[in-house]
Amino acid sequence: MNRKQPVLSTDVSIAAREALERRGVTLMDIAEIVYEMQYTYNEGLTLERCVEAVDKVLRKREIQYALLVGIELDELAEKKQLSQPLQQIIETDEGLFGVDETIALGAVLTYGSIGVTTYGHLDKHKIGVIKKLDTKAGEGVHTFLDDLVGAIAAAASSRLAHRIRDEEEAALLIME
Repeated sequence: MNRKQPVLSTDVSIAAREALERRGVTLMDIAEIVYEMQYTYNEGLTLERCVEAVDKVLRKREIQYALLVGIELDELAEKKQLSQPLQQIIETDEGLFGVDETIALGAVLTYGSIGVTTYGHLDKHKIGVIKKLDTKAGEGVHTFLDDLVGAIAAAASSRLAHRIRDEEEAALLIME
């Protein structure tokens, strides 16, 4: 029996982070979106805490897989290596396509309703680097990447909101 070796988690994590970097998106870019989404709800929130939340989200396999698939499709479209009509659909970010949002939404679902509603807000309002990617400022196809960055930011926002709530409850228990 010929057994295939599983892909190591560290390899998947490194590949996903490298793909983001290759596409010009930093953890700080995403953390700035998280901060924008959460600062009004969390007194004393720091950008460093947002970076930490983004880093934790990027450790999840669902997010890593979504990044690898979406970025690969964007890059293949840039190289014109997809078959028609998929090439044109992805290259032009066809309005009725929706697969990009579906992959992003699937990745954020593990972060609950806050993640989902935050993703919807980001998909509609295009905050920070998401706007730059969506408006195609500069070169490249970002049909999947803009939605994936939104999913990561939404997931990190949700994670942060839940963590802060847990800390507040723990502080109340200590005071009792």
